[in-house]
Amino acid sequence: MKTPARVAIVGRPNVGKSTLFNRIVGRRRALVHPQPGVTRDIQRAEAEWNGVVFEIIDTGGLFSGVEDGLAQEVEKRALREALSAEAMIFVTDATNGVTAGDEEVAKELRSATAPVLLAVNKTEKRSSKHAAGEFFQLGFAKVFSISALHGEGIGDLLDALVSGLPRRRPAPPDQDLRLAVVGRPNVGKSSIVNRIIGSDANIVDSRPGTTRDCIDTVVRWQGRQVVLVDTAGIKRRSRTKDGLTALTALKSIDAISRAEVVVMVLDASRDVAMQDVKVASYAHKAARGIMFCVNKWDLLDKDNTTAPQFEKKIRRSFAFLKYAPILFTSALEGQRISRIFPLAWRIKESREKRISTSEINKFIEETVQRTPPPSHRGGNGKIYFATQAEVAPPTFLLSVNRRAFFGRSYLRFLNNRIREKYGFEGTLIRLRLKEH
Repeated sequence: MKTPARVAIVGRPNVGKSTLFNRIVGRRRALVHPQPGVTRDIQRAEAEWNGVVFEIIDTGGLFSGVEDGLAQEVEKRALREALSAEAMIFVTDATNGVTAGDEEVAKELRSATAPVLLAVNKTEKRSSKHAAGEFFQLGFAKVFSISALHGEGIGDLLDALVSGLPRRRPAPPDQDLRLAVVGRPNVGKSSIVNRIIGSDANIVDSRPGTTRDCIDTVVRWQGRQVVLVDTAGIKRRSRTKDGLTALTALKSIDAISRAEVVVMVLDASRDVAMQDVKVASYAHKAARGIMFCVNKWDLLDKDNTTAPQFEKKIRRSFAFLKYAPILFTSALEGQRISRIFPLAWRIKESREKRISTSEINKFIEETVQRTPPPSHRGGNGKIYFATQAEVAPPTFLLSVNRRAFFGRSYLRFLNNRIREKYGFEGTLIRLRLKEH
């Protein structure tokens, strides 16, 4: 089945490309902030208008005038993405009029074979209502006055867009696993993602905080479809000095809640920090599957005790995540990167594992006979019945005589015995009590 047509949104920085992207998609998918150059990586989403399904692509700003290697890389990727699309929406800013940057973008786009629709954005002000006429000088026949912020003129723009797109039916959704790569800034998240997919899909830079948005990449692995999500680094709240940094952190936390399995990336060359623990706690509280990926392992001088000692440090720092497996990796050299998907899939299977009622009843009965609950004033704890009530995460319901007779230490003991018996690698196990 053919994929939907690709439509790229292009333009210089801070003209409202991401706002238009969110408006077309119908939700706040791309990061929006008044600071120029916020969008660095490529954002993609499926959209539909008048029964025509298409893929809309948000790109970084072109011709920013910034002499910077990172800015140039953003521009190169944006232009490459635009020129390979089947249609383009060229966004300009009515409040600034035609700029030299707009003329540079227009020069590049006029050589493209794909149709270009020129959108003059920010026309909600009365003084900008008739500014669209000025932009005809850029050489495009189809010019639309819009306000991406307020939704004005978007319908006319999309009517013209889809009239020239091939009407392809989208492929049915086939997501087998959603895997989010998270951590504090500059631990190598994007490098790991790029190594996994075998290309420089996401921008990697030595400066912390290069990735600002959450970028989804679809990867085929052993006949399965994995959505790999690269996230922005999550800083400590005390170091979050501006609204943009706070927004990127919120996007990353949201990506954790929408994932099935989380890859928690640590930097082997740095000590475990409280912020590492904080980031991991988001995945634990959201009951996502989780694994540790200790990156930059190639930077350490190692002997046969290095890995066990580092694992002890992790278990001590992340006492609430003793169930999370650990991989020691190097994105730079590709060490053990190939193990991430198999391990993530085992964790997904653990989250979805179901134990029959007869089996879990028998196991709990035998466990309690060997190690009964501690005695309490007024009676002893009794478990009448056990069943698995839910999966993702595995949740077991115990029918008991009194909840008060089952302290946290005994419930932890039962949790550990269940894990020893049935595995449940990389996933939280919940025990709930119901008085009978």
